[in-house]
Amino acid sequence: HAFKLLPGHILTIADPGVPLPASIPFWSAETAANEGLAAQFRGGDEEAVAELETLLTDAVRLRMQADVPLGALLSGGIDSSTVVALMQASADRPVKTFTIGFDQHEFDEAAHARAVAQHLGTDHTELHVTGADALAVIPRLAEMFDEPLADPSQIPTYLVSQLARREVTVALTGDGGDELFGGYNRYIQGERLIAGVQRWPGTLRRISASGLTSVSPRTWDRMRDTLRPVFPAAGHTRLLGEKMHKLGDLLREESTQGMYRSLLSAWQDPGELVVGGGELGNSLNVPPRDARLALMERMMLADQTSYLPDDLLAKVDRASMAVSLEARVPILDHRVVEFSWRLPRKFKVRDGRGKWILREILYKHVPRTMVDRQKMGFSVPLAEWLAGPLRNWAGDLLLSGETDGALRSTVVRREWDRFLAGNATNSAGIWAVVMFRAWENRWLTADRVREPVLAPF
Repeated sequence: HAFKLLPGHILTIADPGVPLPASIPFWSAETAANEGLAAQFRGGDEEAVAELETLLTDAVRLRMQADVPLGALLSGGIDSSTVVALMQASADRPVKTFTIGFDQHEFDEAAHARAVAQHLGTDHTELHVTGADALAVIPRLAEMFDEPLADPSQIPTYLVSQLARREVTVALTGDGGDELFGGYNRYIQGERLIAGVQRWPGTLRRISASGLTSVSPRTWDRMRDTLRPVFPAAGHTRLLGEKMHKLGDLLREESTQGMYRSLLSAWQDPGELVVGGGELGNSLNVPPRDARLALMERMMLADQTSYLPDDLLAKVDRASMAVSLEARVPILDHRVVEFSWRLPRKFKVRDGRGKWILREILYKHVPRTMVDRQKMGFSVPLAEWLAGPLRNWAGDLLLSGETDGALRSTVVRREWDRFLAGNATNSAGIWAVVMFRAWENRWLTADRVREPVLAPF
């Protein structure tokens, strides 16, 4: 048998002939949160920024110690730019930085990374990646990750790791900034939204949910394009149709936990899809209400104990190790995490934007106009690929289960048909099932589905 050791735990085996003892935690985010909330930082803006900058600088310096070539993965966003800025400030020569660019403008951050690199004076390498390059990685994903993992940013993460490995053996990344310092829109807008809709009568919520989801995502996006000349703010909302359907799903939930799970989940009804499935346990739920924890802090703690280690860090570790690159994550130095919980909210969210304190550190090194922009994320045009070059391969995997195994084949077929008809936003949910089937096919099934033959672009 194989099992995972929980994050931050030690397992000591004294006698291999007896059953394994229980593991013992040596550090936990819950403890850091509780202790930080009990000893809140009392200083002002300058003191808070100075203390975090000192901690982060030391965390970066420690992770720059290597007897092999070292660099950094740079997206041009707040987190990776801050790490690179502190690296360059501590280095006696240009730091090697790496980024990839995509041919789809909506997913391309290369120009932002290039501008930051030029300003900081790093030794920057940029590779332009085509859709075909990215798609060629997909047959290796089940082998690479060993277990089902369906975060589509695994593809660009692998590609930028592959690029960096040409020149370095160790690379620093900016992971963790969002979860520690309130960077996700769902923390700010989601908290406001959940608190607001909980005051609505249940009947009004259900009627509103039906109205939002009765309009197809494509129609919502066409409406956005029509509104753009008249209402620029509404017209520039990315993925409007997907967000409207997400809001509709949230309105159907009754509890705070259910609403937050709705924001995170690609499949809104796990019991419908998974045979014998139902609501997940505490790992994806907002922690129980605590008088000291507001909803945003509860969301952040939930992400630090589940989404961060189980998705983001697992993704970075497997993708980098697949090319023998060691990824190091200075923002998640335990001292930085502990200090982040000592910081009152005003140091994280201010004027409706997250990561205030990280931005203040970065502004000392980079002009704010260079990095103040809408959060893009690190992803790929998933819906376009599934409906286009991956269509046959994905369809073969999705429909390969003639009888129910872990997933209900009738539900999978229904959602795939809806997706191909353009009536669903659930490309993330489809991708999750595809990745599960690919993993199942690689590791559990004797008769494997053929490797994908990718349609040309």
